Amino acid sequence: MTTVEFKPQLIATLRNYSKKQFTTDLLAGIIVGIVALPLAIAFGIASGVTPEKGIITAIVAGLLVSVLGGSKVQIGGPTGAFIIIIYGIIQQYGFEGLTIATLMAGVFLIMFGILHLGTIIKYIPYPIVVGFTSGIALTIFTTQIKDLLGLTMESVPSDFVEKWIAYFGSFGTVDWWSAGVGIGSVALIALWPKLARRSALSKLPGSLVAIIVMTVAALLLKQYAGVTTIETIGDRFAISNVLPEAQMPELSWEVIKELVSPAITIAILGAIESLLSATVADGVIGDRHSSNTELIAQGVANLASPLFGGIPATGAIARTMTNINNGGRTPMAGIVHAAVLLLIFLFLMPLAQYIPMACLAGVLVIVSYGMSGWRSFLSIMKNPKSDVIVLWVTFLLTVIFDLTVAIEVGLICACLLFMRRMAETTDVKVISDEINPAEEESDFQLGNLEHLTIPEGVEVYEINGPYFFGAGNKFEEIMGALGHGRPKVRIIRMRKVPFVDSTGIHNLTNLCLMSQREGIQVVLSGVNEKVQAVLHKAGFDDMLGTENICSHINLALERSRQLL
Repeated sequence: MTTVEFKPQLIATLRNYSKKQFTTDLLAGIIVGIVALPLAIAFGIASGVTPEKGIITAIVAGLLVSVLGGSKVQIGGPTGAFIIIIYGIIQQYGFEGLTIATLMAGVFLIMFGILHLGTIIKYIPYPIVVGFTSGIALTIFTTQIKDLLGLTMESVPSDFVEKWIAYFGSFGTVDWWSAGVGIGSVALIALWPKLARRSALSKLPGSLVAIIVMTVAALLLKQYAGVTTIETIGDRFAISNVLPEAQMPELSWEVIKELVSPAITIAILGAIESLLSATVADGVIGDRHSSNTELIAQGVANLASPLFGGIPATGAIARTMTNINNGGRTPMAGIVHAAVLLLIFLFLMPLAQYIPMACLAGVLVIVSYGMSGWRSFLSIMKNPKSDVIVLWVTFLLTVIFDLTVAIEVGLICACLLFMRRMAETTDVKVISDEINPAEEESDFQLGNLEHLTIPEGVEVYEINGPYFFGAGNKFEEIMGALGHGRPKVRIIRMRKVPFVDSTGIHNLTNLCLMSQREGIQVVLSGVNEKVQAVLHKAGFDDMLGTENICSHINLALERSRQLL
Protein backbone atom coordinates (compact mmCIF):
# COMPACT_ATOMS: atom_id res chain seq x y z
CA MET A 1 0.00 0.00 0.00
CA THR A 2 1.35 3.42 -1.01
CA THR A 3 1.97 5.78 1.90
CA VAL A 4 1.30 9.49 1.51
CA GLU A 5 4.52 11.52 1.61
CA PHE A 6 3.52 14.77 3.32
CA LYS A 7 6.17 16.40 5.51
CA PRO A 8 5.92 20.22 5.50
CA GLN A 9 9.31 21.85 5.99
CA LEU A 10 7.83 24.45 8.36
CA ILE A 11 7.36 21.82 11.07
CA ALA A 12 10.96 20.63 10.78
CA THR A 13 12.48 24.14 10.75
CA LEU A 14 10.52 25.42 13.75
CA ARG A 15 12.07 22.79 16.05
CA ASN A 16 15.40 24.61 16.17
CA TYR A 17 14.24 28.07 15.13
CA SER A 18 16.18 31.02 16.53
CA LYS A 19 15.58 34.74 16.95
CA LYS A 20 18.55 35.46 14.67
CA GLN A 21 17.05 33.34 11.88
CA PHE A 22 13.68 35.05 12.32
CA THR A 23 15.32 38.46 11.88
CA THR A 24 16.91 37.30 8.63
CA ASP A 25 13.67 35.70 7.41
CA LEU A 26 11.73 38.86 8.33
CA LEU A 27 13.99 41.05 6.19
CA ALA A 28 13.92 38.57 3.29
CA GLY A 29 10.13 38.28 3.50
CA ILE A 30 9.65 42.06 3.42
CA ILE A 31 11.89 42.40 0.36
CA VAL A 32 10.21 39.49 -1.45
CA GLY A 33 6.79 40.99 -0.67
CA ILE A 34 7.86 44.28 -2.25
CA VAL A 35 9.24 42.42 -5.29
CA ALA A 36 6.05 40.38 -5.62
CA LEU A 37 3.72 43.40 -5.56
CA PRO A 38 4.27 44.78 -9.10
CA LEU A 39 4.51 41.28 -10.54
CA ALA A 40 1.23 40.18 -8.94
CA ILE A 41 -0.55 43.26 -10.31
CA ALA A 42 0.98 42.85 -13.77
CA PHE A 43 0.26 39.10 -13.96
CA GLY A 44 -3.31 39.67 -12.84
CA ILE A 45 -4.03 42.32 -15.48
CA ALA A 46 -2.24 40.41 -18.26
CA SER A 47 -4.27 37.31 -17.40
CA GLY A 48 -7.51 39.18 -18.02
CA VAL A 49 -8.54 39.72 -14.38
CA THR A 50 -8.42 42.71 -12.04
CA PRO A 51 -5.18 43.75 -10.29
CA GLU A 52 -6.41 42.78 -6.82
CA LYS A 53 -7.00 39.18 -7.93
CA GLY A 54 -3.29 38.89 -8.68
CA ILE A 55 -2.40 40.16 -5.20
CA ILE A 56 -5.00 37.93 -3.51
CA THR A 57 -3.45 34.95 -5.32
CA ALA A 58 0.01 35.90 -4.07
CA ILE A 59 -1.31 36.26 -0.50
CA VAL A 60 -3.37 33.06 -0.28
CA ALA A 61 -1.19 30.77 -2.39
CA GLY A 62 2.04 32.27 -1.04
CA LEU A 63 0.95 31.62 2.55
CA LEU A 64 -0.18 28.02 1.94
CA VAL A 65 2.86 27.05 -0.14
CA SER A 66 5.15 28.25 2.66
CA VAL A 67 3.13 26.65 5.47
CA LEU A 68 2.57 23.26 3.77
CA GLY A 69 5.36 23.04 1.19
CA GLY A 70 8.23 20.62 0.87
CA SER A 71 10.82 23.33 0.21
CA LYS A 72 12.26 25.63 2.86
CA VAL A 73 12.55 28.67 0.60
CA GLN A 74 9.91 28.30 -2.11
CA ILE A 75 7.78 31.40 -2.76
CA GLY A 76 4.42 30.71 -4.36
CA GLY A 77 2.13 33.01 -6.32
CA PRO A 78 0.94 33.90 -9.83
CA THR A 79 3.56 33.52 -12.55
CA GLY A 80 3.99 34.54 -16.16
CA ALA A 81 3.72 30.97 -17.38
CA PHE A 82 0.01 30.92 -16.52
CA ILE A 83 -0.92 34.17 -18.26
CA ILE A 84 -1.77 32.67 -21.65
CA ILE A 85 -3.65 29.69 -20.19
CA ILE A 86 -5.70 31.87 -17.85
CA TYR A 87 -6.52 34.41 -20.55
CA GLY A 88 -7.64 31.66 -22.94
CA ILE A 89 -9.84 29.96 -20.34
CA ILE A 90 -11.50 33.24 -19.39
CA GLN A 91 -12.17 34.07 -23.05
CA GLN A 92 -13.80 30.68 -23.62
CA TYR A 93 -15.43 29.82 -20.29
CA GLY A 94 -15.53 33.07 -18.32
CA PHE A 95 -14.01 33.71 -14.89
CA GLU A 96 -16.23 31.07 -13.28
CA GLY A 97 -14.83 28.53 -15.72
CA LEU A 98 -11.31 29.56 -14.67
CA THR A 99 -12.28 29.11 -11.02
CA ILE A 100 -13.55 25.57 -11.66
CA ALA A 101 -10.49 24.68 -13.78
CA THR A 102 -8.15 25.94 -11.02
CA LEU A 103 -10.01 23.91 -8.39
CA MET A 104 -9.70 20.82 -10.59
CA ALA A 105 -6.01 21.53 -11.12
CA GLY A 106 -5.60 21.69 -7.35
CA VAL A 107 -7.18 18.25 -7.02
CA PHE A 108 -4.90 16.88 -9.76
CA LEU A 109 -1.80 18.31 -8.04
CA ILE A 110 -2.77 16.71 -4.73
CA MET A 111 -3.28 13.41 -6.57
CA PHE A 112 0.16 13.77 -8.19
CA GLY A 113 1.70 14.14 -4.73
CA ILE A 114 -0.27 11.27 -3.15
CA LEU A 115 0.66 8.97 -6.05
CA HIS A 116 4.36 9.91 -5.67
CA LEU A 117 4.58 11.43 -9.16
CA GLY A 118 6.86 14.23 -8.01
CA THR A 119 10.03 12.58 -9.27
CA ILE A 120 8.41 11.42 -12.53
CA ILE A 121 7.23 14.90 -13.53
CA LYS A 122 10.83 16.15 -13.28
CA TYR A 123 11.75 13.77 -16.11
CA ILE A 124 9.67 15.63 -18.71
CA PRO A 125 12.14 16.21 -21.59
CA TYR A 126 14.11 19.44 -21.35
CA PRO A 127 13.36 20.50 -24.97
CA ILE A 128 9.64 20.48 -24.14
CA VAL A 129 10.16 22.67 -21.07
CA VAL A 130 12.33 25.13 -23.02
CA GLY A 131 9.99 25.03 -26.03
CA PHE A 132 6.82 25.96 -24.21
CA THR A 133 8.59 28.38 -21.85
CA SER A 134 10.06 30.26 -24.82
CA GLY A 135 6.70 30.12 -26.57
CA ILE A 136 4.93 31.57 -23.52
CA ALA A 137 7.55 34.33 -23.31
CA LEU A 138 7.00 35.34 -26.94
CA THR A 139 3.24 35.23 -26.47
CA ILE A 140 3.39 37.40 -23.32
CA PHE A 141 5.58 39.92 -25.14
CA THR A 142 3.08 39.98 -28.01
CA THR A 143 0.12 40.65 -25.71
CA GLN A 144 1.85 43.73 -24.23
CA ILE A 145 2.55 45.65 -27.46
CA LYS A 146 -0.76 47.55 -27.38
CA ASP A 147 -0.27 48.92 -23.85
CA LEU A 148 3.50 49.35 -24.24
CA LEU A 149 3.05 51.73 -27.20
CA GLY A 150 -0.39 53.09 -26.32
CA LEU A 151 -1.95 51.87 -29.57
CA THR A 152 -5.56 52.82 -30.30
CA MET A 153 -7.36 49.58 -31.18
CA GLU A 154 -11.01 48.61 -30.83
CA SER A 155 -10.09 44.99 -30.11
CA VAL A 156 -6.97 42.84 -30.11
CA PRO A 157 -7.30 39.48 -31.93
CA SER A 158 -6.50 36.40 -29.88
CA ASP A 159 -4.59 34.64 -32.67
CA PHE A 160 -0.83 35.28 -32.70
CA VAL A 161 -0.48 36.03 -36.42
CA GLU A 162 -3.69 38.08 -36.59
CA LYS A 163 -2.54 40.02 -33.52
CA TRP A 164 0.67 41.13 -35.23
CA ILE A 165 -1.21 42.00 -38.44
CA ALA A 166 -3.53 44.20 -36.35
CA TYR A 167 -0.53 45.79 -34.61
CA PHE A 168 1.17 46.67 -37.90
CA GLY A 169 -2.10 48.20 -39.07
CA SER A 170 -2.31 50.33 -35.91
CA PHE A 171 1.27 51.56 -35.54
CA GLY A 172 0.11 54.92 -36.88
CA THR A 173 -1.90 55.42 -33.68
CA VAL A 174 1.08 55.19 -31.31
CA ASP A 175 0.73 57.47 -28.28
CA TRP A 176 4.27 58.73 -27.83
CA TRP A 177 3.76 59.66 -24.18
CA SER A 178 2.63 56.12 -23.34
CA ALA A 179 5.41 54.67 -25.50
CA GLY A 180 7.92 56.82 -23.62
CA VAL A 181 6.61 55.52 -20.29
CA GLY A 182 6.67 51.89 -21.52
CA ILE A 183 10.10 51.96 -23.15
CA GLY A 184 11.47 54.07 -20.29
CA SER A 185 10.20 51.44 -17.81
CA VAL A 186 11.97 48.67 -19.73
CA ALA A 187 15.23 50.66 -19.78
CA LEU A 188 15.01 51.58 -16.09
CA ILE A 189 14.32 47.98 -14.97
CA ALA A 190 17.15 46.65 -17.14
CA LEU A 191 19.67 49.27 -15.97
CA TRP A 192 18.62 49.52 -12.32
CA PRO A 193 21.02 46.82 -10.99
CA LYS A 194 23.95 48.82 -12.42
CA LEU A 195 22.59 52.23 -11.42
CA ALA A 196 21.97 51.20 -7.79
CA ARG A 197 24.85 48.74 -7.43
CA ARG A 198 26.58 50.51 -4.54
CA SER A 199 23.71 52.52 -3.09
CA ALA A 200 21.31 51.81 -0.25
CA LEU A 201 18.55 51.35 -2.86
CA SER A 202 20.18 48.30 -4.42
CA LYS A 203 17.78 46.01 -2.55
CA LEU A 204 14.75 47.58 -4.23
CA PRO A 205 13.55 45.66 -7.31
CA GLY A 206 13.82 47.51 -10.61
CA SER A 207 10.17 46.82 -11.39
CA LEU A 208 9.00 48.62 -8.22
CA VAL A 209 11.35 51.55 -8.88
CA ALA A 210 10.00 51.83 -12.44
CA ILE A 211 6.40 51.80 -11.21
CA ILE A 212 7.08 54.53 -8.63
CA VAL A 213 9.07 56.73 -11.05
CA MET A 214 6.67 56.35 -13.98
CA THR A 215 3.56 56.80 -11.83
CA VAL A 216 4.94 60.06 -10.42
CA ALA A 217 6.00 61.14 -13.92
CA ALA A 218 2.54 60.42 -15.34
CA LEU A 219 0.86 62.38 -12.53
CA LEU A 220 3.19 65.36 -13.06
CA LEU A 221 2.63 65.30 -16.81
CA LYS A 222 -1.12 65.24 -16.29
CA GLN A 223 -1.07 67.99 -13.63
CA TYR A 224 1.39 70.44 -15.18
CA ALA A 225 1.62 69.56 -18.89
CA GLY A 226 -1.98 68.60 -19.57
CA VAL A 227 -1.02 65.11 -20.85
CA THR A 228 -4.16 62.97 -20.46
CA THR A 229 -3.45 60.19 -22.97
CA ILE A 230 -1.40 57.98 -20.60
CA GLU A 231 -3.85 55.25 -19.58
CA THR A 232 -3.64 54.07 -15.97
CA ILE A 233 -4.99 51.07 -14.07
CA GLY A 234 -7.77 53.28 -12.67
CA ASP A 235 -8.91 54.15 -16.20
CA ARG A 236 -9.52 50.47 -16.94
CA PHE A 237 -10.36 48.88 -13.57
CA ALA A 238 -12.23 49.74 -10.41
CA ILE A 239 -9.74 49.17 -7.60
CA SER A 240 -10.90 47.53 -4.37
CA ASN A 241 -9.03 46.75 -1.16
CA VAL A 242 -11.83 44.74 0.44
CA LEU A 243 -10.94 41.14 1.24
CA PRO A 244 -13.36 38.84 -0.60
CA GLU A 245 -15.36 36.14 1.14
CA ALA A 246 -14.82 32.53 0.16
CA GLN A 247 -17.32 31.42 -2.47
CA MET A 248 -17.78 28.01 -4.08
CA PRO A 249 -18.75 28.07 -7.77
CA GLU A 250 -21.64 26.04 -9.10
CA LEU A 251 -20.33 22.74 -10.40
CA SER A 252 -21.91 20.61 -13.10
CA TRP A 253 -20.68 17.43 -14.72
CA GLU A 254 -20.86 18.98 -18.20
CA VAL A 255 -18.65 21.92 -17.23
CA ILE A 256 -16.20 19.64 -15.43
CA LYS A 257 -15.84 17.45 -18.54
CA GLU A 258 -15.17 20.51 -20.72
CA LEU A 259 -12.52 21.84 -18.35
CA VAL A 260 -10.56 18.63 -17.78
CA SER A 261 -8.00 19.42 -20.50
CA PRO A 262 -7.15 23.00 -19.38
CA ALA A 263 -7.17 21.86 -15.74
CA ILE A 264 -4.61 19.15 -16.48
CA THR A 265 -2.50 21.71 -18.36
CA ILE A 266 -2.58 24.04 -15.33
CA ALA A 267 -1.66 21.13 -13.04
CA ILE A 268 1.22 19.86 -15.19
CA LEU A 269 2.64 23.33 -15.78
CA GLY A 270 2.27 24.21 -12.10
CA ALA A 271 3.98 20.97 -11.08
CA ILE A 272 6.86 21.45 -13.52
CA GLU A 273 7.48 25.08 -12.59
CA SER A 274 7.23 24.54 -8.82
CA LEU A 275 9.53 21.50 -8.82
CA LEU A 276 11.99 23.23 -11.14
CA SER A 277 12.05 26.23 -8.83
CA ALA A 278 12.52 24.00 -5.75
CA THR A 279 15.32 22.06 -7.47
CA VAL A 280 17.16 25.26 -8.42
CA ALA A 281 16.77 26.49 -4.83
CA ASP A 282 18.18 23.22 -3.48
CA GLY A 283 21.33 23.72 -5.50
CA VAL A 284 21.84 27.19 -4.05
CA ILE A 285 21.18 26.48 -0.35
CA GLY A 286 22.52 22.91 -0.32
CA ASP A 287 19.22 21.36 0.74
CA ARG A 288 16.81 18.77 -0.64
CA HIS A 289 13.09 19.40 -0.99
CA SER A 290 10.29 16.83 -0.78
CA SER A 291 8.76 16.89 -4.26
CA ASN A 292 5.55 15.05 -3.35
CA THR A 293 4.93 17.27 -0.31
CA GLU A 294 5.51 20.28 -2.54
CA LEU A 295 2.93 19.03 -5.06
CA ILE A 296 0.34 18.51 -2.32
CA ALA A 297 1.00 22.03 -1.03
CA GLN A 298 0.66 23.47 -4.53
CA GLY A 299 -2.61 21.57 -4.88
CA VAL A 300 -4.01 22.95 -1.63
CA ALA A 301 -2.92 26.47 -2.69
CA ASN A 302 -4.77 26.10 -6.00
CA LEU A 303 -7.85 24.84 -4.17
CA ALA A 304 -7.88 27.85 -1.84
CA SER A 305 -6.86 30.64 -4.23
CA PRO A 306 -9.92 30.46 -6.55
CA LEU A 307 -12.31 30.30 -3.58
CA PHE A 308 -11.19 33.85 -2.70
CA GLY A 309 -11.29 35.08 -6.29
CA GLY A 310 -7.67 34.26 -7.08
CA ILE A 311 -6.07 32.64 -10.12
CA PRO A 312 -3.71 29.63 -10.56
CA ALA A 313 -0.43 29.78 -8.67
CA THR A 314 2.83 27.88 -8.53
CA GLY A 315 6.40 28.23 -7.29
CA ALA A 316 8.03 31.38 -8.66
CA ILE A 317 11.72 31.02 -9.49
CA ALA A 318 12.53 34.76 -9.50
CA ARG A 319 10.86 35.42 -6.12
CA THR A 320 12.35 32.24 -4.64
CA MET A 321 15.84 33.33 -5.69
CA THR A 322 15.18 36.83 -4.28
CA ASN A 323 14.24 35.17 -1.00
CA ILE A 324 17.47 33.12 -0.95
CA ASN A 325 19.70 36.04 -1.96
CA ASN A 326 18.34 38.11 0.94
CA GLY A 327 18.94 35.45 3.59
CA GLY A 328 15.62 33.58 3.67
CA ARG A 329 16.24 30.00 4.78
CA THR A 330 12.95 28.84 6.28
CA PRO A 331 9.25 28.97 5.27
CA MET A 332 8.82 31.89 7.71
CA ALA A 333 10.19 34.20 5.02
CA GLY A 334 7.40 33.13 2.67
CA ILE A 335 4.82 33.67 5.41
CA VAL A 336 6.18 37.19 6.04
CA HIS A 337 6.03 37.87 2.28
CA ALA A 338 2.32 36.99 2.28
CA ALA A 339 1.72 39.21 5.35
CA VAL A 340 3.49 42.16 3.68
CA LEU A 341 1.31 41.79 0.59
CA LEU A 342 -1.79 41.63 2.78
CA LEU A 343 -0.87 44.90 4.53
CA ILE A 344 -0.16 46.59 1.19
CA PHE A 345 -3.48 45.30 -0.15
CA LEU A 346 -5.45 46.63 2.81
CA PHE A 347 -3.82 50.06 3.14
CA LEU A 348 -2.12 51.03 -0.14
CA MET A 349 -4.18 49.30 -2.83
CA PRO A 350 -6.13 52.47 -3.85
CA LEU A 351 -2.82 54.03 -4.97
CA ALA A 352 -2.49 51.32 -7.64
CA GLN A 353 -5.08 53.13 -9.77
CA TYR A 354 -2.45 55.73 -10.74
CA ILE A 355 0.03 53.20 -12.19
CA PRO A 356 0.35 53.61 -15.99
CA MET A 357 -0.63 50.58 -18.07
CA ALA A 358 2.44 51.17 -20.26
CA CYS A 359 4.65 50.79 -17.19
CA LEU A 360 3.08 47.41 -16.32
CA ALA A 361 3.57 46.39 -19.95
CA GLY A 362 7.25 47.28 -19.58
CA VAL A 363 7.46 45.09 -16.46
CA LEU A 364 6.00 42.16 -18.40
CA VAL A 365 8.35 42.74 -21.34
CA ILE A 366 11.27 42.25 -18.92
CA VAL A 367 9.51 39.18 -17.45
CA SER A 368 9.06 37.70 -20.94
CA TYR A 369 12.72 38.29 -21.75
CA GLY A 370 13.74 36.50 -18.56
CA MET A 371 11.39 33.62 -19.38
CA SER A 372 12.53 33.30 -22.99
CA GLY A 373 15.60 31.23 -22.13
CA TRP A 374 17.06 32.10 -25.52
CA ARG A 375 20.49 30.82 -24.52
CA SER A 376 19.03 27.41 -23.66
CA PHE A 377 17.04 27.51 -26.91
CA LEU A 378 20.19 28.10 -28.95
CA SER A 379 22.16 25.43 -27.08
CA ILE A 380 19.48 22.80 -27.80
CA MET A 381 19.73 23.69 -31.50
CA LYS A 382 23.19 22.06 -31.38
CA ASN A 383 21.75 18.80 -30.00
CA PRO A 384 20.51 15.78 -31.99
CA LYS A 385 17.78 16.45 -34.57
CA SER A 386 15.15 14.69 -32.47
CA ASP A 387 15.63 17.23 -29.65
CA VAL A 388 15.49 20.11 -32.12
CA ILE A 389 12.24 18.76 -33.62
CA VAL A 390 10.59 18.47 -30.18
CA LEU A 391 11.80 21.97 -29.27
CA TRP A 392 10.42 23.63 -32.42
CA VAL A 393 7.15 21.67 -32.42
CA THR A 394 6.45 22.64 -28.81
CA PHE A 395 7.52 26.24 -29.37
CA LEU A 396 5.45 26.79 -32.54
CA LEU A 397 2.36 25.05 -31.16
CA THR A 398 2.56 27.18 -28.01
CA VAL A 399 2.76 30.38 -30.04
CA ILE A 400 0.32 29.56 -32.86
CA PHE A 401 -2.23 27.43 -30.98
CA ASP A 402 -2.09 27.12 -27.19
CA LEU A 403 -0.12 25.56 -24.39
CA THR A 404 -2.51 22.62 -23.95
CA VAL A 405 -1.95 21.45 -27.52
CA ALA A 406 1.79 22.17 -27.26
CA ILE A 407 2.28 20.05 -24.13
CA GLU A 408 0.17 17.17 -25.48
CA VAL A 409 1.82 17.06 -28.91
CA GLY A 410 5.27 17.77 -27.48
CA LEU A 411 4.99 14.84 -25.07
CA ILE A 412 3.76 12.55 -27.86
CA CYS A 413 6.70 13.57 -30.08
CA ALA A 414 9.15 13.11 -27.21
CA CYS A 415 7.72 9.67 -26.40
CA LEU A 416 7.87 8.54 -30.04
CA LEU A 417 11.44 9.76 -30.43
CA PHE A 418 12.39 8.14 -27.12
CA MET A 419 10.92 4.85 -28.38
CA ARG A 420 12.97 5.14 -31.55
CA ARG A 421 16.13 5.82 -29.55
CA MET A 422 15.43 2.87 -27.30
CA ALA A 423 14.89 0.67 -30.34
CA GLU A 424 18.22 1.82 -31.73
CA THR A 425 19.98 0.78 -28.52
CA THR A 426 18.87 -2.83 -29.07
CA ASP A 427 20.50 -4.81 -31.85
CA VAL A 428 20.48 -8.43 -32.94
CA LYS A 429 23.69 -9.90 -34.35
CA VAL A 430 24.52 -13.29 -35.81
CA ILE A 431 27.58 -15.17 -34.52
CA SER A 432 29.07 -17.76 -36.85
CA ASP A 433 31.87 -20.34 -36.53
CA GLU A 434 33.03 -19.56 -33.00
CA ILE A 435 32.56 -17.21 -30.06
CA ASN A 436 35.62 -15.17 -29.11
CA PRO A 437 36.29 -15.60 -25.36
CA ALA A 438 38.06 -12.22 -25.26
CA GLU A 439 34.71 -10.54 -25.93
CA GLU A 440 32.90 -12.48 -23.20
CA GLU A 441 32.53 -11.50 -19.56
CA SER A 442 31.56 -14.60 -17.62
CA ASP A 443 29.73 -16.95 -19.95
CA PHE A 444 32.90 -18.78 -20.98
CA GLN A 445 34.31 -19.24 -17.49
CA LEU A 446 32.83 -22.76 -17.22
CA GLY A 447 34.45 -23.90 -20.44
CA ASN A 448 37.28 -23.21 -22.80
CA LEU A 449 37.77 -22.17 -26.42
CA GLU A 450 36.80 -25.62 -27.70
CA HIS A 451 33.48 -25.46 -25.90
CA LEU A 452 32.71 -22.11 -27.57
CA THR A 453 33.00 -23.48 -31.08
CA ILE A 454 29.62 -23.34 -32.85
CA PRO A 455 28.74 -26.75 -34.39
CA GLU A 456 27.63 -26.96 -38.01
CA GLY A 457 23.85 -26.67 -38.32
CA VAL A 458 23.60 -24.22 -35.40
CA GLU A 459 22.92 -20.50 -35.67
CA VAL A 460 23.57 -18.17 -32.73
CA TYR A 461 21.71 -14.86 -32.43
CA GLU A 462 22.60 -12.40 -29.71
CA ILE A 463 20.21 -9.69 -28.47
CA ASN A 464 21.97 -6.66 -27.01
CA GLY A 465 19.58 -4.45 -25.08
CA PRO A 466 15.96 -4.59 -23.90
CA TYR A 467 13.74 -6.84 -26.02
CA PHE A 468 10.61 -4.76 -26.41
CA PHE A 469 8.24 -3.61 -29.15
CA GLY A 470 10.86 -1.40 -30.77
CA ALA A 471 13.20 -4.35 -31.38
CA GLY A 472 10.64 -7.09 -31.94
CA ASN A 473 10.94 -7.27 -35.72
CA LYS A 474 14.72 -7.28 -35.92
CA PHE A 475 14.90 -11.07 -35.93
CA GLU A 476 12.81 -11.22 -39.09
CA GLU A 477 14.98 -8.53 -40.70
CA ILE A 478 18.21 -10.34 -39.77
CA MET A 479 17.03 -13.77 -40.91
CA GLY A 480 15.63 -12.34 -44.12
CA ALA A 481 18.98 -10.72 -44.85
CA LEU A 482 20.92 -13.96 -44.26
CA GLY A 483 19.18 -15.91 -47.03
CA HIS A 484 21.01 -19.22 -46.51
CA GLY A 485 19.83 -22.73 -45.68
CA ARG A 486 17.89 -23.63 -42.58
CA PRO A 487 19.83 -24.55 -39.43
CA LYS A 488 18.75 -27.38 -37.15
CA VAL A 489 19.16 -25.36 -33.94
CA ARG A 490 18.80 -21.64 -33.25
CA ILE A 491 20.46 -20.39 -30.07
CA ILE A 492 19.17 -17.02 -28.88
CA ARG A 493 21.54 -15.41 -26.42
CA MET A 494 19.72 -13.10 -24.00
CA ARG A 495 22.47 -12.38 -21.46
CA LYS A 496 22.29 -8.62 -22.25
CA VAL A 497 18.50 -8.41 -22.17
CA PRO A 498 17.50 -6.58 -18.95
CA PHE A 499 13.76 -6.90 -19.58
CA VAL A 500 11.22 -8.09 -22.13
CA ASP A 501 7.75 -6.64 -22.69
CA SER A 502 4.53 -8.15 -24.06
CA THR A 503 5.39 -7.25 -27.67
CA GLY A 504 8.81 -8.83 -27.28
CA ILE A 505 7.19 -11.98 -25.84
CA HIS A 506 4.73 -12.01 -28.75
CA ASN A 507 7.50 -11.76 -31.35
CA LEU A 508 9.65 -14.31 -29.55
CA THR A 509 6.68 -16.69 -29.39
CA ASN A 510 6.06 -16.28 -33.12
CA LEU A 511 9.75 -16.94 -33.83
CA CYS A 512 9.68 -20.15 -31.77
CA LEU A 513 6.47 -21.41 -33.37
CA MET A 514 7.71 -20.57 -36.86
CA SER A 515 10.99 -22.36 -36.14
CA GLN A 516 9.14 -25.43 -34.86
CA ARG A 517 7.04 -25.58 -38.02
CA GLU A 518 10.29 -25.54 -40.03
CA GLY A 519 11.79 -28.28 -37.86
CA ILE A 520 14.20 -25.94 -36.09
CA GLN A 521 14.71 -26.19 -32.34
CA VAL A 522 15.12 -22.92 -30.43
CA VAL A 523 17.45 -22.81 -27.39
CA LEU A 524 17.56 -19.75 -25.14
CA SER A 525 20.85 -18.84 -23.48
CA GLY A 526 21.89 -16.53 -20.65
CA VAL A 527 18.36 -15.67 -19.52
CA ASN A 528 18.47 -13.70 -16.27
CA GLU A 529 16.07 -14.44 -13.41
CA LYS A 530 13.80 -11.46 -14.09
CA VAL A 531 13.36 -12.27 -17.79
CA GLN A 532 13.08 -16.00 -17.05
CA ALA A 533 10.19 -15.31 -14.66
CA VAL A 534 8.37 -13.39 -17.41
CA LEU A 535 8.99 -16.16 -19.94
CA HIS A 536 7.80 -18.76 -17.44
CA LYS A 537 4.48 -16.94 -17.01
CA ALA A 538 4.17 -16.71 -20.79
CA GLY A 539 4.45 -20.52 -21.11
CA PHE A 540 7.90 -20.83 -22.67
CA ASP A 541 8.78 -23.73 -20.36
CA ASP A 542 6.06 -25.81 -22.01
CA MET A 543 6.69 -24.48 -25.52
CA LEU A 544 10.46 -25.06 -25.60
CA GLY A 545 11.05 -27.37 -22.63
CA THR A 546 12.99 -26.31 -19.56
CA GLU A 547 16.05 -28.16 -20.84
CA ASN A 548 16.17 -25.68 -23.77
CA ILE A 549 16.30 -22.61 -21.55
CA CYS A 550 19.93 -22.43 -20.43
CA SER A 551 21.68 -20.16 -17.98
CA HIS A 552 24.82 -19.62 -20.11
CA ILE A 553 26.23 -20.23 -23.58
CA ASN A 554 28.28 -23.32 -22.64
CA LEU A 555 25.16 -25.22 -21.65
CA ALA A 556 23.32 -23.94 -24.73
CA LEU A 557 26.07 -25.17 -27.07
CA GLU A 558 26.18 -28.52 -25.27
CA ARG A 559 22.39 -28.80 -25.62
CA SER A 560 22.64 -27.99 -29.35
CA ARG A 561 25.16 -30.85 -29.82
CA GLN A 562 22.73 -33.22 -28.13
CA LEU A 563 19.93 -32.06 -30.44
CA LEU A 564 22.13 -32.53 -33.50
